[in-house]
Amino acid sequence: MQEKADLRTADVDDDLDRGEDRLWRGHARAVIATFCGGVVLLVLFVALLNPFGNLPTGLFGRHVVMDINQRFQYPALIREKNFDSFVLGTSTSRLLDPDQLAAKFGGRFINLAINSGRAWEQAELGKLAVRNVPHPRNVLIGLDYVWCAMDADVDRITERGFPEWMFDDDPYNDVPFMLNFRTVEIAARKLFYHLGFIGPRVPSNGYEVFVPPEADYDAKKAARKIWRGRRRNAKRAPYLANEAERKAWRFPALSWLDTFLGSLPPETNKMLMWMPVHIAGRPPVGTVQLAREEECKLRVAAMAARHKAHDVDFRITSAITKNDKNYWDRLHYRVPIATQIVDELAQAVKTGVDSPKKLWVYSAGPAAGKL
Repeated sequence: MQEKADLRTADVDDDLDRGEDRLWRGHARAVIATFCGGVVLLVLFVALLNPFGNLPTGLFGRHVVMDINQRFQYPALIREKNFDSFVLGTSTSRLLDPDQLAAKFGGRFINLAINSGRAWEQAELGKLAVRNVPHPRNVLIGLDYVWCAMDADVDRITERGFPEWMFDDDPYNDVPFMLNFRTVEIAARKLFYHLGFIGPRVPSNGYEVFVPPEADYDAKKAARKIWRGRRRNAKRAPYLANEAERKAWRFPALSWLDTFLGSLPPETNKMLMWMPVHIAGRPPVGTVQLAREEECKLRVAAMAARHKAHDVDFRITSAITKNDKNYWDRLHYRVPIATQIVDELAQAVKTGVDSPKKLWVYSAGPAAGKL
């Protein structure tokens, strides 16, 4: 009798074990199904919202910039081809108004300048723009220290990342990079935009006044930021490099600039403009760094002459760059100064000579009277 009771108990235990196994398998299938369903919904959500404008899908028409990292957003604006002229540069070029540029030089401008843009990143944007608009009317490159960096071929991108996969002509190889929290977040922002809850981060012409409102300008605060760690009116003898030293200096980014200028058709109005950072934003007088910058400028001028491009240098000591009240910090001038710079650039391109007010140096270019 005891043996029969033990067998019945064992059978009950086996039934319970099998029941628990079925229960756990059921839970596991439910969890897996829920996960897979969630992934499918996220994939569909991202595909339909197309947050970067790079997929061959989407519910809506023109691309809307809903992310502040321009590197991931400008490729879509470029592929829409709603421009025939463009600006490349760093944040020191972002306040150049496309509408004002169009009024001065003609065409339809888009501003493709990117925050902390490395030279290689700018070159990649330029190549993509020319692939999509092969005969641009105007190309304006706002030059900064990044084009003269001796390690530009190593320091090609920033911590912001650069989506090389987005710059080729195959949208399908972008898919593996699209399912992540950041992409879903931007897709959600795009949905909220189309529902009317929020506006775009950046207009479709790339122009954004990213500095604080003019009403918030504090001259004393700006001056402190400009001169922090620097001495006013420091006087030193210039650093004089010999010919062998100058020849040994390498500027890797200039080869990319040379190639890019060579890719532009002869009829394109090519403008190189050294951007007017505050004098405290340049290397100090008497340093080898300033000597290298001046050598870099000479090489750019020679390049501009070969390609029949205007080379206008605002990165000098002038009434603009000496005045603290023109700047928010060492690099970023105020909006009225941006307006003045475009006016002055148009005058430089038209006359082909140095500024009568010593605001710019016309280093090279085609025959005057281009406008």
